[in-house]
Amino acid sequence: MENLIFSLNVVAPIFLLMVLGAFLKKIKIFDEEFLIKANSFAFKALFPVLLFNNIYKSKLSSEVNIKLIVFAVVVVFAIIGITLLTVPRLEKDNRNRGVIIQGLYRSNFVLFGVSLSQNLFGSEGLGAVTTLVAIIIPIYNFMAVIILDMYSNDKSDIKDNFINIITNPLIVGSVIGILVSVLQIKLPIFVEKTINDVSNMATPLALMALGGEIKVQNIHNNLKYIAVVTTGRLIVIPAAVILAALSFGFRGPELGALFSMVAPSVAVSSYTMAQQYDCNYELAGQLVFVSTMFSPFTIFMFIFVMKTVGLF
Repeated sequence: MENLIFSLNVVAPIFLLMVLGAFLKKIKIFDEEFLIKANSFAFKALFPVLLFNNIYKSKLSSEVNIKLIVFAVVVVFAIIGITLLTVPRLEKDNRNRGVIIQGLYRSNFVLFGVSLSQNLFGSEGLGAVTTLVAIIIPIYNFMAVIILDMYSNDKSDIKDNFINIITNPLIVGSVIGILVSVLQIKLPIFVEKTINDVSNMATPLALMALGGEIKVQNIHNNLKYIAVVTTGRLIVIPAAVILAALSFGFRGPELGALFSMVAPSVAVSSYTMAQQYDCNYELAGQLVFVSTMFSPFTIFMFIFVMKTVGLF
């Protein structure tokens, strides 16, 4: 029950912020012009600062073994590789392909990872998960740029694609965060506080904007995509990764870090990026909404089973 309450406490604020956004749109405090600008602001300014802040505060742990890092990176690329091979064969619409692939491989690791591991293992679990956040999040964002551009109807050439990747605000924020962390640069306290205040704006604003733009009445049009991605994101992929991790001998905090990486709902920023790349952002928003709604129950299920069998 404690773990269910924890999961609900983590997920409920995210869900309620989306509901608040939908309500503000309903009573016309939010309009379409504001929502477009809010999403652009979140993508270009707030999320990069949030990623930088998470990586800066993680202080890349030297205690995490290379085996865990390599395993996590291989897992991410394996999921991406499998989805790149299968999704285009099953879905013909380019605007849906990139969104589905992104929804399957890209979890809400930034928002859930540290708090979930800390709740499971206390401070003992922070070294593993914060290091993985610093490494995996840039990979998530780097690959999202490539995949969404690959399946965008507005094709760019190789040079433009490369420029899009290296100038992507999320990647820039992540890379700067890694450099500052690796070089052990200590920012002045007033700068840290300003960065922290700005990063705290990212998730609430993005979630309310997402709630304002989600067209719930159209969910039935995308029901098959939502069912497949939500099941894959919340059940199939976490189960497969947990079994693979066990076969490689991961237990305790390291298993918890891997679980925190793959168990959360679809990343909130996936909606904003889908919008920026002219993919099916309506579907992307619905995937975030539905997977967020069900994630407390699937996270609880996995935690309960693993605690019962003595893995945590």
